[in-house]
This record gives sequence, structure tokens and C-alpha cells, in this order.
Amino acid sequence: MTTYRYTIQPKDLNTEIALAYLSALDFYAFEEGKEGILAYTTQKVEDTKAALEDLKSQFDFEYSVEEIPYKNWNAVWESNFDEVVVSDFCGIRADFHEPVKGVKYEIVITPKMAFGTGHHETTFMMIQSMEQIDFKGKKVLDYGCGTGILAILAAYLGAKEIDAVDIEIESYKNTLEHAQLNQVNNIHAIHGTLDDISTNDYDVILANINRNVILESLEALYHKLTRGGYILFSGVLLKDESFVIKKAREVGFVFLSKMTKGDWSCFVMQR
Repeated sequence: MTTYRYTIQPKDLNTEIALAYLSALDFYAFEEGKEGILAYTTQKVEDTKAALEDLKSQFDFEYSVEEIPYKNWNAVWESNFDEVVVSDFCGIRADFHEPVKGVKYEIVITPKMAFGTGHHETTFMMIQSMEQIDFKGKKVLDYGCGTGILAILAAYLGAKEIDAVDIEIESYKNTLEHAQLNQVNNIHAIHGTLDDISTNDYDVILANINRNVILESLEALYHKLTRGGYILFSGVLLKDESFVIKKAREVGFVFLSKMTKGDWSCFVMQR
């Protein structure tokens, strides 16, 4: 299978924020190089270039592409994977790490390219926020589930039933794998979009996605939540938080609290 490496040079964003935008495209691995962000894909060049040109509406960058020999990027990523500890609440480690000591809950993952290992500020804050929510006996939707970490944590916190949906096939597979690895049997993984979710009685919705998807999904998410139910949003840059909160309030959500980490915000809202 032909692999292409794109060298992407952001002009007005730091690397971490640019990576957050690029992760929505069909790249399966990233590296930081001297010349910029190195992004890898097997997608046709014309398709990737079209997606990158569309992305230029979000931030300014230059890019180039070259064909390279195949490399086992899962093995490369595994070698650089560090455990994540969220205070004494939750520890996240790979299956080749020793158990995390001094935490209430521990999640074991097999490092692959699905988003949501806990390393990124958005996932970290979602986990922090989940500690403040009562999940016991609740019905939960993990929208954009990535690795399934948040769905698994919801199960540990006592959720009765969890639907976990992601448009990426690898995220769907990764969620199934991690549910089994962590001995969680009440997660229903779905490969699809929010349109594939017919349920409208969730007590808690977890949405660790990005600004554009959040804005497009606000009304649909509002109607999928029970009255009094909670929704946790992350994946919003600090510069966009006022706009996102305003739009959420217009739909009907009640803003309860927020936290920030680095350049990112996480919100707790209620219907």
C-alpha cells in the first residue's frame, strides 16, 4: 500500500493546535519534524489535497507531499507512549506498563491512532469533569468515542448503558478492543454518525470532538438528552469558547461550569 508523507508548516498556530485540526483528516500518524508537522496517509493524493485546501479556512499553512516506503507506525508510537495520571481519580496506561498506583480507576489501552489516550488536554479535562458527574444507573452517549476511554470510565463510574459512536472505523474497532481489554460489557459501539443514533433519552452525553462538529450537532444533541441531563463538551479553543457557549445557550443548554488547560476549554452544560 502506498504511503504519502505531508510536511505541513502552520503559519499562525502552534503545533499542538494545528495537530488538533489535522487529526480530523485521514492521517494515521503524525511526527514533529524540523520543517513542520509530518503527517502520514494512504489516501489518494488528490483527496488529501482537497481536504487540506478546505482546512485552510480554519488556519493558514503551507504543505508539500512525497511518497515514502511503508513503516509500522503503531510500533513507533508505542515506543513513545507514556502513562497518564489524572490526580488520584484515573490512570491510563498501555498494556506494556506496570499498573498505576494510587488511583481509583485504571484504564488499559493498546496504543493505536484512535484519538483519546488522555495525553491531549481535551481528553484530560473530560476525565476531570466526569469525576463531578453522577453516572450511577445512567444512560450515556459517548459522541466521537475515539479509543473508548471515556465510555469505559463511564462504565467504571456506574453507568447502566453506554452507546459509543465514531465515524472512523479504526476508532470503532479500538473501542470494542478496549472494552474487552478492560472487562467492560455494557458499551454498544457504533460505526457511524449522530444520525445513526435514534435514542433520545440519554442522561449524560460526552462530546470530546471539535468546534465545528459541536456547532453542527448542538440542536441534535440537545434533543437526545433528557431534561436535567448533562452534556460535557471539549475540543474548543479558548478563543472560540464564548462563541460556542453563546450558540449552546441559544439551543437551550444551561451553562454550568468550565475548565481550561493550555489553549483548550471544557464545558459542563445541562438541558
